[in-house]
Amino acid sequence: MNSAMPSLNVLIVGASRGLGLALASAMLEDGHRVFGVSRGANPPEELAADARSGSLSWIGADFSDPRGAAASIAEALPPTLDVIFYNLGIWEETAFSEKYDFLESGAEEVEALVTANVTGPLLLLHRLLPSLLASSHPRVILTGSTSGVPRSGRPEVAFGASKFALTGIADALREGYRQHRLSVSVLQLGFLNTEDPLSVPAEEAAARGAGTLIPVHDVVEVVRTMMRLSPASFVRELVLPAILDERF
Repeated sequence: MNSAMPSLNVLIVGASRGLGLALASAMLEDGHRVFGVSRGANPPEELAADARSGSLSWIGADFSDPRGAAASIAEALPPTLDVIFYNLGIWEETAFSEKYDFLESGAEEVEALVTANVTGPLLLLHRLLPSLLASSHPRVILTGSTSGVPRSGRPEVAFGASKFALTGIADALREGYRQHRLSVSVLQLGFLNTEDPLSVPAEEAAARGAGTLIPVHDVVEVVRTMMRLSPASFVRELVLPAILDERF
């Protein structure tokens, strides 16, 4: 970690696998105190040593009940929180395939998706904002999607709507707490290679998908750059598609 950068209290929602696991691993490697959240009560094996050392605290919370999840998380956190990553996101069962048809999505599926992707971050931020504003450099980073970019070219209605909502949450939260210097960023990410963890060389991970998938390594590098910014600036929105994504 950069010696000029202090250790921060970092909350990562959706930390058990994929991008969330990569972010948790990177933040721990950089010397931060990480609070990882997932439905499972125990951290994945990759983070077990960090949990034993005390640098990682693991919180089991299920965002199918966002009010209960927010309460459980708040109870496990210190009085001051520096960074919130909301990396949780679910999509329709047939999303991103030729089988997808909005009319085939059941009401329960749509409701569950909106609960996790929209109600979840709203209630969590509402509950944790006082702790975040106690930080000298408070930051919120929301994992969006290129499906949430205008004219994205994707047909998934509920998923796309939920990712558009994240941008609305970010814009309003930023305006409401600008005088508190609250940094709110949205990462609009394309299709990710979540099969190759950070332990896989970046060049090897980048080869998977032959230009159609983004290695989590790239997202981690972007986040690390954002974390090194001074309180005088912030990344409002970052669109990160794969190089061969024809929509971009």
